[in-house]
Amino acid sequence: MNRRQAYEAAERRRSLIVAVLSTAVVAAGLILLVPLAPGWPAVRASFFDGGIFVDTFPTLLRAFAIDVMIFAWSVPLICATGLAIALARGARSPALFPLRIAGAVYVDVFRGVPVVLTIYLIGFGVPGLGLPRPWNSPYIWGTVALVLTYSAYIAEVLRSGIESVHESQRNAAICLGLSERDTMRYVILPQAIRRVVPANMNMLVALQKDVALLSFIGPVEILRQAGIYKSLLANFTPYVVAAVIFLAVTVPATRYADHLLNRDRNARR
Repeated sequence: MNRRQAYEAAERRRSLIVAVLSTAVVAAGLILLVPLAPGWPAVRASFFDGGIFVDTFPTLLRAFAIDVMIFAWSVPLICATGLAIALARGARSPALFPLRIAGAVYVDVFRGVPVVLTIYLIGFGVPGLGLPRPWNSPYIWGTVALVLTYSAYIAEVLRSGIESVHESQRNAAICLGLSERDTMRYVILPQAIRRVVPANMNMLVALQKDVALLSFIGPVEILRQAGIYKSLLANFTPYVVAAVIFLAVTVPATRYADHLLNRDRNARR
Protein backbone atom coordinates (compact mmCIF):
# COMPACT_ATOMS: atom_id res chain seq x y z
CA MET A 1 0.00 0.00 0.00
CA ASN A 2 1.50 3.33 -1.05
CA ARG A 3 1.29 6.57 0.90
CA ARG A 4 -1.72 7.86 -1.05
CA GLN A 5 -3.74 4.69 -0.46
CA ALA A 6 -2.81 4.73 3.22
CA TYR A 7 -3.89 8.36 3.50
CA GLU A 8 -7.24 7.65 1.77
CA ALA A 9 -7.85 4.65 4.03
CA ALA A 10 -7.13 6.75 7.12
CA GLU A 11 -9.51 9.46 5.90
CA ARG A 12 -12.26 6.90 5.35
CA ARG A 13 -11.78 5.53 8.88
CA ARG A 14 -11.82 9.04 10.33
CA SER A 15 -15.00 9.91 8.43
CA LEU A 16 -16.67 6.70 9.59
CA ILE A 17 -15.77 7.39 13.23
CA VAL A 18 -17.07 10.97 13.04
CA ALA A 19 -20.30 9.79 11.38
CA VAL A 20 -20.89 7.11 14.02
CA LEU A 21 -20.20 9.48 16.92
CA SER A 22 -22.39 12.27 15.57
CA THR A 23 -25.24 9.82 14.94
CA ALA A 24 -24.89 8.40 18.43
CA VAL A 25 -24.99 11.89 19.97
CA VAL A 26 -28.15 12.82 18.04
CA ALA A 27 -29.85 9.52 18.88
CA ALA A 28 -28.95 9.83 22.56
CA GLY A 29 -30.25 13.40 22.61
CA LEU A 30 -33.59 12.33 21.14
CA ILE A 31 -33.92 9.36 23.50
CA LEU A 32 -33.13 11.47 26.56
CA LEU A 33 -34.83 14.77 25.71
CA VAL A 34 -38.09 13.77 24.01
CA PRO A 35 -39.48 11.91 27.07
CA LEU A 36 -38.87 15.06 29.11
CA ALA A 37 -41.48 16.98 27.09
CA PRO A 38 -44.67 17.69 29.10
CA GLY A 39 -46.95 16.08 26.55
CA TRP A 40 -44.86 12.95 25.95
CA PRO A 41 -47.08 10.57 28.05
CA ALA A 42 -50.16 11.56 26.00
CA VAL A 43 -48.26 11.24 22.71
CA ARG A 44 -46.90 7.83 23.70
CA ALA A 45 -50.39 6.61 24.62
CA SER A 46 -51.90 7.95 21.36
CA PHE A 47 -49.19 6.92 18.88
CA PHE A 48 -47.09 4.16 20.47
CA ASP A 49 -49.50 1.83 22.25
CA GLY A 50 -47.79 -1.58 22.20
CA GLY A 51 -50.97 -3.60 22.62
CA ILE A 52 -52.73 -1.88 19.74
CA PHE A 53 -49.59 -2.22 17.61
CA VAL A 54 -49.56 -6.00 18.08
CA ASP A 55 -53.31 -6.40 17.62
CA THR A 56 -53.61 -4.36 14.41
CA PHE A 57 -50.37 -5.39 12.71
CA PRO A 58 -51.64 -8.66 11.09
CA THR A 59 -54.74 -7.04 9.59
CA LEU A 60 -52.81 -4.04 8.31
CA LEU A 61 -50.19 -6.34 6.80
CA ARG A 62 -52.94 -8.18 4.92
CA ALA A 63 -54.36 -4.84 3.76
CA PHE A 64 -50.90 -3.90 2.53
CA ALA A 65 -51.15 -6.85 0.14
CA ILE A 66 -53.76 -4.80 -1.76
CA ASP A 67 -51.22 -1.98 -2.15
CA VAL A 68 -48.67 -4.47 -3.46
CA MET A 69 -51.23 -5.94 -5.86
CA ILE A 70 -52.14 -2.54 -7.31
CA PHE A 71 -48.46 -1.64 -7.54
CA ALA A 72 -47.66 -4.92 -9.32
CA TRP A 73 -50.17 -4.48 -12.12
CA SER A 74 -49.56 -0.74 -12.45
CA VAL A 75 -45.79 -0.96 -13.06
CA PRO A 76 -45.90 -2.74 -16.45
CA LEU A 77 -48.61 -0.37 -17.68
CA ILE A 78 -46.64 2.67 -16.52
CA CYS A 79 -43.42 1.47 -18.13
CA ALA A 80 -45.11 0.66 -21.46
CA THR A 81 -47.03 3.95 -21.55
CA GLY A 82 -44.00 5.98 -20.49
CA LEU A 83 -41.82 4.38 -23.17
CA ALA A 84 -44.44 5.06 -25.84
CA ILE A 85 -44.67 8.72 -24.80
CA ALA A 86 -40.87 9.07 -24.69
CA LEU A 87 -40.58 7.64 -28.20
CA ALA A 88 -43.36 9.92 -29.42
CA ARG A 89 -41.62 12.97 -27.97
CA GLY A 90 -38.34 11.93 -29.57
CA ALA A 91 -39.77 11.21 -33.02
CA ARG A 92 -37.74 13.01 -35.70
CA SER A 93 -39.90 12.50 -38.76
CA PRO A 94 -41.85 15.63 -39.79
CA ALA A 95 -44.91 13.43 -40.35
CA LEU A 96 -44.87 12.49 -36.66
CA PHE A 97 -44.79 16.08 -35.41
CA PRO A 98 -48.39 15.83 -34.08
CA LEU A 99 -47.23 12.94 -31.90
CA ARG A 100 -44.44 15.09 -30.47
CA ILE A 101 -46.93 17.82 -29.63
CA ALA A 102 -49.37 15.33 -28.09
CA GLY A 103 -46.59 13.80 -25.98
CA ALA A 104 -45.44 17.21 -24.75
CA VAL A 105 -49.01 18.22 -23.82
CA TYR A 106 -49.55 14.91 -22.04
CA VAL A 107 -46.39 15.30 -19.97
CA ASP A 108 -47.12 18.93 -19.12
CA VAL A 109 -50.67 18.17 -18.00
CA PHE A 110 -50.07 15.09 -15.86
CA ARG A 111 -46.83 16.34 -14.32
CA GLY A 112 -48.52 19.62 -13.48
CA VAL A 113 -51.62 18.19 -11.78
CA PRO A 114 -51.12 16.70 -8.28
CA VAL A 115 -51.54 12.94 -8.28
CA VAL A 116 -54.24 13.06 -5.58
CA LEU A 117 -56.28 15.46 -7.72
CA THR A 118 -55.96 13.17 -10.74
CA ILE A 119 -57.15 10.27 -8.57
CA TYR A 120 -60.17 12.27 -7.43
CA LEU A 121 -61.09 13.45 -10.92
CA ILE A 122 -60.80 10.04 -12.55
CA GLY A 123 -61.79 7.88 -9.58
CA PHE A 124 -65.05 9.77 -9.00
CA GLY A 125 -65.64 11.27 -12.44
CA VAL A 126 -65.57 8.18 -14.66
CA PRO A 127 -67.76 5.95 -12.42
CA GLY A 128 -70.14 8.92 -12.28
CA LEU A 129 -70.95 8.22 -15.93
CA GLY A 130 -73.05 5.29 -14.76
CA LEU A 131 -70.89 2.51 -16.17
CA PRO A 132 -72.01 -1.06 -15.37
CA ARG A 133 -69.98 -3.33 -13.13
CA PRO A 134 -67.09 -4.04 -13.09
CA TRP A 135 -66.19 -0.97 -15.16
CA ASN A 136 -67.07 1.40 -12.32
CA SER A 137 -64.55 -0.22 -9.97
CA PRO A 138 -62.27 2.17 -8.04
CA TYR A 139 -59.46 -0.34 -8.52
CA ILE A 140 -59.64 0.13 -12.29
CA TRP A 141 -59.90 3.91 -12.35
CA GLY A 142 -57.50 4.39 -9.47
CA THR A 143 -54.97 2.36 -11.43
CA VAL A 144 -55.69 4.46 -14.53
CA ALA A 145 -55.01 7.64 -12.54
CA LEU A 146 -51.67 6.29 -11.29
CA VAL A 147 -50.68 5.11 -14.76
CA LEU A 148 -51.53 8.47 -16.34
CA THR A 149 -49.55 10.39 -13.73
CA TYR A 150 -46.48 8.23 -13.35
CA SER A 151 -46.10 7.44 -17.05
CA ALA A 152 -45.57 11.19 -17.61
CA TYR A 153 -42.65 11.17 -15.15
CA ILE A 154 -41.22 7.91 -16.50
CA ALA A 155 -41.47 9.26 -20.04
CA GLU A 156 -39.32 12.25 -19.17
CA VAL A 157 -36.75 10.06 -17.43
CA LEU A 158 -36.59 7.74 -20.46
CA ARG A 159 -36.39 10.68 -22.86
CA SER A 160 -33.44 12.08 -20.93
CA GLY A 161 -31.77 8.68 -21.20
CA ILE A 162 -32.38 8.55 -24.95
CA GLU A 163 -30.99 12.03 -25.45
CA SER A 164 -27.92 11.18 -23.34
CA VAL A 165 -26.81 8.61 -25.94
CA HIS A 166 -24.26 10.33 -28.16
CA GLU A 167 -25.36 11.16 -31.69
CA SER A 168 -22.40 9.22 -33.07
CA GLN A 169 -24.11 6.00 -31.91
CA ARG A 170 -27.09 6.74 -34.11
CA ASN A 171 -24.90 7.76 -37.04
CA ALA A 172 -22.80 4.62 -36.76
CA ALA A 173 -25.90 2.42 -36.75
CA ILE A 174 -27.28 4.16 -39.83
CA CYS A 175 -23.92 3.72 -41.61
CA LEU A 176 -24.14 -0.01 -40.88
CA GLY A 177 -27.48 -0.10 -42.69
CA LEU A 178 -29.86 -0.19 -39.74
CA SER A 179 -33.21 1.49 -40.17
CA GLU A 180 -34.30 4.27 -37.83
CA ARG A 181 -36.57 1.80 -36.05
CA ASP A 182 -33.83 -0.83 -35.61
CA THR A 183 -31.36 1.85 -34.51
CA MET A 184 -33.69 2.89 -31.72
CA ARG A 185 -34.51 -0.71 -30.77
CA TYR A 186 -31.05 -2.27 -30.82
CA VAL A 187 -28.65 0.63 -30.26
CA ILE A 188 -30.26 3.61 -28.50
CA LEU A 189 -32.81 2.07 -26.14
CA PRO A 190 -30.53 -0.57 -24.54
CA GLN A 191 -28.05 2.14 -23.56
CA ALA A 192 -30.70 4.65 -22.53
CA ILE A 193 -32.67 2.24 -20.32
CA ARG A 194 -29.51 1.07 -18.56
CA ARG A 195 -28.59 4.67 -17.75
CA VAL A 196 -31.96 5.58 -16.22
CA VAL A 197 -32.54 2.47 -14.11
CA PRO A 198 -31.59 4.22 -10.81
CA ALA A 199 -33.87 7.20 -11.52
CA ASN A 200 -36.75 4.91 -12.43
CA MET A 201 -36.18 2.86 -9.27
CA ASN A 202 -36.76 6.02 -7.25
CA MET A 203 -39.96 6.66 -9.19
CA LEU A 204 -41.17 3.15 -8.35
CA VAL A 205 -40.49 3.77 -4.65
CA ALA A 206 -42.62 6.91 -4.87
CA LEU A 207 -45.33 4.94 -6.69
CA GLN A 208 -45.43 2.34 -3.91
CA LYS A 209 -46.22 5.10 -1.42
CA ASP A 210 -48.75 6.89 -3.63
CA VAL A 211 -50.79 3.71 -4.10
CA ALA A 212 -52.12 4.51 -0.61
CA LEU A 213 -53.84 7.57 -2.07
CA LEU A 214 -56.36 5.27 -3.74
CA SER A 215 -57.93 4.85 -0.31
CA PHE A 216 -59.63 8.20 -0.95
CA ILE A 217 -61.83 6.65 -3.65
CA GLY A 218 -62.75 3.37 -1.96
CA PRO A 219 -60.24 0.49 -1.85
CA VAL A 220 -59.72 -0.74 1.71
CA GLU A 221 -55.93 -0.91 1.56
CA ILE A 222 -53.51 -0.26 4.41
CA LEU A 223 -54.12 3.48 4.82
CA ARG A 224 -57.90 3.13 4.82
CA GLN A 225 -57.73 0.15 7.19
CA ALA A 226 -55.52 2.17 9.54
CA GLY A 227 -58.10 4.95 9.43
CA ILE A 228 -60.85 2.48 10.32
CA TYR A 229 -58.86 1.25 13.31
CA LYS A 230 -58.10 4.82 14.34
CA SER A 231 -61.82 5.59 14.45
CA LEU A 232 -62.71 2.38 16.29
CA LEU A 233 -59.93 2.59 18.88
CA ALA A 234 -59.59 6.38 19.15
CA ASN A 235 -55.86 5.91 18.79
CA PHE A 236 -53.28 6.83 16.13
CA THR A 237 -51.04 3.79 16.64
CA PRO A 238 -52.47 2.02 13.53
CA TYR A 239 -51.02 4.83 11.41
CA VAL A 240 -47.62 4.18 13.00
CA VAL A 241 -48.02 0.48 12.15
CA ALA A 242 -48.79 1.42 8.54
CA ALA A 243 -45.73 3.66 8.44
CA VAL A 244 -43.51 0.84 9.74
CA ILE A 245 -44.82 -1.54 7.07
CA PHE A 246 -44.19 1.02 4.33
CA LEU A 247 -40.68 1.66 5.64
CA ALA A 248 -39.93 -2.06 5.65
CA VAL A 249 -40.51 -2.05 1.89
CA THR A 250 -39.40 1.39 0.74
CA VAL A 251 -36.12 1.70 2.69
CA PRO A 252 -34.51 -1.42 1.13
CA ALA A 253 -35.79 -0.36 -2.29
CA THR A 254 -34.34 3.14 -1.82
CA ARG A 255 -30.98 1.74 -0.71
CA TYR A 256 -30.96 -0.53 -3.76
CA ALA A 257 -31.65 2.46 -6.00
CA ASP A 258 -28.74 4.28 -4.37
CA HIS A 259 -26.55 1.23 -4.97
CA LEU A 260 -27.47 1.21 -8.66
CA LEU A 261 -26.79 4.94 -8.89
CA ASN A 262 -23.35 4.58 -7.27
CA ARG A 263 -22.49 1.61 -9.45
CA ASP A 264 -23.44 3.53 -12.56
CA ARG A 265 -21.41 6.54 -11.41
CA ASN A 266 -18.36 4.39 -10.72
CA ALA A 267 -18.67 2.66 -14.09
CA ARG A 268 -18.49 6.01 -15.87
CA ARG A 269 -15.29 7.09 -14.16
